[in-house]
Amino acid sequence: MELEKLLERCRPQLGRVLFHFRIPPEDAEDLLQETFLILISKWDSVRTPEAWLAATLRNRCIIYWRRRRARIYEAMDDAMLDLLAESQPPPQERSDLRSDLAEALARLEPNQRSILKLRFGWGCTSQEAGERIGHGAASVRKMTQRSIARLNADLAAHGFAELPVA
Repeated sequence: MELEKLLERCRPQLGRVLFHFRIPPEDAEDLLQETFLILISKWDSVRTPEAWLAATLRNRCIIYWRRRRARIYEAMDDAMLDLLAESQPPPQERSDLRSDLAEALARLEPNQRSILKLRFGWGCTSQEAGERIGHGAASVRKMTQRSIARLNADLAAHGFAELPVA
């Protein structure tokens, strides 16, 4: 009964949080359920449930979008790998593609080139690459995602937007 009253009092504020973060309706209910489950598990230590709910829902929304962005980059990586794994083009076309890719890589910042070389050229894990450049694995993942995004934007700006992506 107390939870129902709490939900009614907080409904407008929680709705504003979900609207602010542009959470799709099909995912909004899941985030609210997660938030309420966490509240129930921590009920004894929560002093002001209304404020706690709003703050926790904000955090859940931030985590939601981080995970969505990560999935986009992972899907993009898979699509790029699939494209590269398909039947090999003629040597001249492959040479042109390597040349275009080398030019695009040359336009990146030196730290972006080095992180991509470590991760994809040498096959280092995030942890291994982080040890070599003095960063944590999470920082390396973030740097890798930003570098790939910049490389993709550069390639798209130079006419590679029409390439079929599997």
